[in-house]
Amino acid sequence: MMLGGAGMLLAASPAQAAEISYRTECIPPPISGLPPVQGTTRVQLTAPAEAKVGDTVEVVWKTVEAASRNPDVLDLEKDTVKPTGTIKVGGATTGSLKMEGPRQNPPIPKNSAMVLPDMKGTLKLEKAGEITLTPDAYNINVSKPISTDTKCTPKETVQPGATIKVTDGGGSTTAGGTTTGSTTAGGTTTGSTTAGGTTTGSTTAGGTTTGSTTAGGTTTGSTTAGGTTTAGGTTTAGGTTTAGSGGGQTDFPGKEVSVNFACTSPGPAGIASKVTINAKKSGGSYALTVKTAKGVMDSPAALPAGALKPSMDVVIGGADKGSVKVTGPANAQPLEQGKPVDLSDMTGTYKPGASGKSTLSPGTLTIDVTLGSSKINIPCKVKGSVTPSLELDTTAQQGGASGGTTTGSTGSAAGGTDSGGGLAATGAEDNGTLRALGLVAGTAILLGGAVFTFTPWRRLRGTR
Repeated sequence: MMLGGAGMLLAASPAQAAEISYRTECIPPPISGLPPVQGTTRVQLTAPAEAKVGDTVEVVWKTVEAASRNPDVLDLEKDTVKPTGTIKVGGATTGSLKMEGPRQNPPIPKNSAMVLPDMKGTLKLEKAGEITLTPDAYNINVSKPISTDTKCTPKETVQPGATIKVTDGGGSTTAGGTTTGSTTAGGTTTGSTTAGGTTTGSTTAGGTTTGSTTAGGTTTGSTTAGGTTTAGGTTTAGGTTTAGSGGGQTDFPGKEVSVNFACTSPGPAGIASKVTINAKKSGGSYALTVKTAKGVMDSPAALPAGALKPSMDVVIGGADKGSVKVTGPANAQPLEQGKPVDLSDMTGTYKPGASGKSTLSPGTLTIDVTLGSSKINIPCKVKGSVTPSLELDTTAQQGGASGGTTTGSTGSAAGGTDSGGGLAATGAEDNGTLRALGLVAGTAILLGGAVFTFTPWRRLRGTR
C-alpha cells in the first residue's frame, strides 16, 4: 500500500461514507498565548467498498465539524484556509495516508464555525484483505494576515471511518506495507514508523522556509575591553571605558557587556544578549548608538516588513541619574518564521544633567510588534546586575535635569527620582508604546484572540 500520484484512479465498487466523531486537542499557533483547546471533530470518510490488488483508489476526508472555531476577533478572508491531515491505514496493510485540501473556503465571520474544504489522498493497494481507514491528526493553516498553523490531534481511540475489501487481482505484495508521502507546499518532511510498516511523509502545512532575513541590517561595532582610549580617555578597573571630555575627542566606543533580560508575559521567559553602547559627542550632548548581538531571537511567525521594532532604556548612573530612550527602525525586510532575527541599532540623545563621571548601562529592552492598526509591546527587564558599557566625563547642560522622572522613558537608574546630580534628559522619540499586553487582532487567527508570544529565543550566537 502506498500513496500514488501515478496510475489509473479507480473506484471499483460503490463508494462508502461513514461519519466518525472523536475528542480532539488543538494546539494554537506559536504566536498565540492561549492554552490548548479541547473540542470534538466530526469526519466523514469516503472510499470504495471493494477494489483489487494493484488498484489506486481515492479517499476523501470531509470535515463535518472542526474542533476549533474562528474566535470573536477577526473575520477570515475567502480562500485563506488550507487543511492537511493523516489517515491511519490498518488491517491487511498498515501505514499512513497523507491527506491534503485546497486553500479554498468562504469568508468565515468572527465567532463562527471553521469551514474546511475536503481533503483527498490516493492509495495504491498492494495486498489482499480488508483495509481499514481511520482519521487521525490534522492541521489548519491560515495564510492571512500572517501564516499560522493550528495542529489538532485525537485524544481518544478513533474508530475506522471506512473499510476497503481488497481482492487478489495480481500485482506485487509488500509485507507490512510501505507508505511514501510527498511534502506539502512549503513544508518539510517528517518521518515516522508505524507498526508493521514504515511511513515517510509530511504532516506540516505552511512549512519551514530556508534562509534567514535580518531585521534592520547588520552593523559591526567596535568594542573596548580593558584597553586604553584616546584623547584623554582612560580605562577603569574591570574594563569599563571612561571617556574624557577634553582633548577634542568626539567618539566614545563602549564595551560589550552580557545582559540577561526577564520578559513580561506574553513574552519569552528571558533573553540572553550582548549589548554595546557607543557615544558621539555633539556640543554638550551625546548621540548614543546601542547595538545588540546577532540573532537575538527566532522570528515567531512570518512577519511583513515594518512589523517589529526594538527600543531600550539606557540607564544613567554615577554622577548623573535617569535613563535615555533609544529606538531602532523596524525590520526592513520580511521575517521568516523560525529564522534568526537581528535587532536594528537603536539611537537616542543623552543630555547630561550633572557633572562628573556618569555611567551608561543597558536597561529595559522592549520589542514592539505592529500589524495593521494593532500593536503590542513586550518589555524585557534586566535580570540581576549588569556592568556599565560606557563611562563618560560629563558636564551638566541646561535643561539636562528634569527634576523628576525621565521624560519619554520607562524607568531610570534610581527609580525615576532625583537622587543627586539631576536627571538625564532624553532625546529619542517616544512613540507611546502600549502598556496593555492585549489581543493583536491582526494575528488572532484561530482558537481565540492570538496574543503575540515569541517562541523560545535562542542565545546570541555572535557579536557585531
